[in-house]
Amino acid sequence: MSFYVLGFQDIHKTKLMVVGGKGANLGELSKIEGIRVPDGFCISTEAFKRIIGETSLINELLDQLSLLKVEDRNKIGELSGEIRRVIEGIAIPEDINEEITHLLSRLGEKDAYAIRSSATAEDLPTASFAGQQDTYLNIIGRKAILKHISKCWASLFTERAVTYRIQNGFDHRNVHLSVVVQKMVFPQASGILFTADPVTSNRKVLSIDASFGLGEALVSGLVNTDTYKVCNGKIIDKKISTKKLAIYALKGGGTKKHDIEPEQQNRQALTDEQILQLERIGRKIEEHFCCPQDIEWCLVDDTFYIVQSRPITTIYPIPEANDQENHVYISVGHNQMMTDSMKPLGLSFFLLTTNAPMFKAGGRLFVDVTPMLASPDSREVLLNNSGKSDPLIKDTLMTIIERGDFIKSLPSDKKEQIPSKSNKGMPSTGFQAQIENDPSIVSDLIKRSQTSIDELKQNIQTKSGSDLFDFILEDIQQLKKILFDPQSSSVFMAAIDASSWINEKVNEWLGEKNAADTLSQSVQNNITSEMGLALLDVADVIRPYPEIIDYLQHVKDDSFLDELVKFDGGQETREAIYAYLNKYGMRCVGEIDITKTRWSEKPATLVPMILSNIKNFGPNASKRKFEQGLQEALKKEQELVERLKELPDGQQKAKETKRMISLIRNFIGYREYPKYGMINRYFVYKQALLKEAEQLVQANVIQEKEDIYYLSFEELREVVRTNKLDYQVISERKDEYKFYEKLTPPRVITSDGEIIAGEYKRENLPAGAIVGLPVSSGVIEGRARVILNMEDADLEDGDILVTSFTDPSWTPLFVSIKGLVTEVGGLMTHGAVIAREYGLPAVVGVENATKLIKDGQRIRVHGTEGYVEIL
Repeated sequence: MSFYVLGFQDIHKTKLMVVGGKGANLGELSKIEGIRVPDGFCISTEAFKRIIGETSLINELLDQLSLLKVEDRNKIGELSGEIRRVIEGIAIPEDINEEITHLLSRLGEKDAYAIRSSATAEDLPTASFAGQQDTYLNIIGRKAILKHISKCWASLFTERAVTYRIQNGFDHRNVHLSVVVQKMVFPQASGILFTADPVTSNRKVLSIDASFGLGEALVSGLVNTDTYKVCNGKIIDKKISTKKLAIYALKGGGTKKHDIEPEQQNRQALTDEQILQLERIGRKIEEHFCCPQDIEWCLVDDTFYIVQSRPITTIYPIPEANDQENHVYISVGHNQMMTDSMKPLGLSFFLLTTNAPMFKAGGRLFVDVTPMLASPDSREVLLNNSGKSDPLIKDTLMTIIERGDFIKSLPSDKKEQIPSKSNKGMPSTGFQAQIENDPSIVSDLIKRSQTSIDELKQNIQTKSGSDLFDFILEDIQQLKKILFDPQSSSVFMAAIDASSWINEKVNEWLGEKNAADTLSQSVQNNITSEMGLALLDVADVIRPYPEIIDYLQHVKDDSFLDELVKFDGGQETREAIYAYLNKYGMRCVGEIDITKTRWSEKPATLVPMILSNIKNFGPNASKRKFEQGLQEALKKEQELVERLKELPDGQQKAKETKRMISLIRNFIGYREYPKYGMINRYFVYKQALLKEAEQLVQANVIQEKEDIYYLSFEELREVVRTNKLDYQVISERKDEYKFYEKLTPPRVITSDGEIIAGEYKRENLPAGAIVGLPVSSGVIEGRARVILNMEDADLEDGDILVTSFTDPSWTPLFVSIKGLVTEVGGLMTHGAVIAREYGLPAVVGVENATKLIKDGQRIRVHGTEGYVEIL
């Protein structure tokens, strides 16, 4: 077997670095029994490397190319063009030329060939690179074939390919090119076959695009195609398009466009029998590669030839169940306001902390709700709760239930009648009464949690090695006790139920929507909203010192806290920031992932927010803001009570309403505390584990402390115990994490991989309205600031924040804004709770908000009705 030229029969998947993705897949395909692949060979990456390596001018040009950014478009065009010209001008070395000639004479030198590029970073499970390099069809004769091999090598440096690599962080020198030389077939029809539906991601539905003539016309979008959907040997959908044009290969070389006769234009490109035959071929190939495939096929005289197969990289992975039953999974991230990918250590800590049946997929967590959907009783609870928290999830679940064939329904196990409509929404007594009569209950719960954290901080200091891991596991049991303490959840549930009651009753009695939103402003004991106001107080400390303000505007790293003392007011500034970090420093964006960088670890994160507060507010803003919200809430209470007294049975209605308002005002703030306690504990665990990581770095087991983030809790425990690790695991997990970061997680996914998009059911909306879930009342107009990364926030007073999700760490920004729009969220998620407390109109769960709304556009947010208008 040659070093430079390999026949398909000599190629298998282990040769990826030698023949690239396309070449390796063709070698594998040609070994599958019953799959026809046109014969051919690959010129290996070694030939490419040799040609590049022997040409000093190319190396000089590559040095220049490596310094460029995506914005340098003119320079990219200039340099890439120069590299292509040099490569095309190099003569193929004699020994490689002879090997190519030898194989051509064996296959048939007078035949027509397709010459395709096959890059080492192409058709990979994590990056497709599809269409980045060039393909040449119907090339005849040795001389022409050699010329087009050089053209293929050069196509690694088209402007498009170079820009794609810069965008995706691939080093130009690390991507090498093999060339596939494959016998041409002259098809009557051709197309693409996806073994999973590319629209819904359903793995059981296979999708076929077909048109007359060559597939290249289809890929380049020149011709219309038929689309056929097949599931388990049945054609379930057909869309026959009008096919006016086809591209055919000419026997003497080249291709030509061909107009299709009018009577043939609406004929199926494939018969039903051929469609089903193609399904069987697709499933066979998918089975061989063990993942969904995107397959290029050609039909020649009733025989299917496969000319390419690659993994489908765009579909979301399925949570792994251990059985063949149907399952429905709900995204945890959409409930936790953190839809980013999590690292393995982050995933495993969250799994240790939860009681729900969770599964991993694509670096995120999903809850299996199948058992709840199967029982009519628990189904009602699930639909009710998801309707309140995220109507899009409820709508998707309803779609699945209404199909009737996916979830088997169990008989109802209700022991009693559903309460009649008349008492629906009335507050339950018992526990509620007990809570109402004990105003100290919240401060007791907070004190208990804080004492427990102080004990943890003290006790963990003496632990190391395996003892530390045992200690953390034991403490997580304590954390779970606090998180799932029935008394704790009853406190904020009483307030949540009271909010629902107020909204329902005030709407029924007075025709006013969402009255509870105003009543929730400036409540006591809300640790998250206090955090936003406390940063205004930090700004107050710094405001009198212009020298410090100037210094902070140029802060680049986290050593700034030590430098502050050189300035007038530096000591006070440092103390104020440290006091803030002492209470809130364990927070950060995506805080449920223990591996994310905390504010205490990177205090510079807070600087832009502090400067923004100095710019946008005067002294004592935190007290003024709190007082303003408080006055609005008290005024709303008074107004409601007076209006209710005017109604029949008004005294009773007013009394009941006052009781509900006091439940909201006393207890809704505590809603934020359990998570604060959890994140506090997480940070203590993290600091202890990073000390262990330092030992592993010193022992050369890992290269940097953060490597431990790519191991699960149990794996890390074993590494600490043995001081041994196969570092390849870390490298693979880092690549996997980079891939997962690019995926968009679905709200709901089934065990078939199907993703169903839910819809908001709304009527009478203005044209062009962008619909979401109303979570905080009021209407506001302002400039949209589309911010995807909190550190990039440059807000001015009166801006409206538009982002994908907000967790508690975004709260300090809320003091500067007038309204909020997010892609993810529900009625009781953190962003909604804080928006209500700060009196900001807010609409959440707005699909693609950050794409539909452009930064700087003027928008109107309808927080009461739940939609956004672009003005």
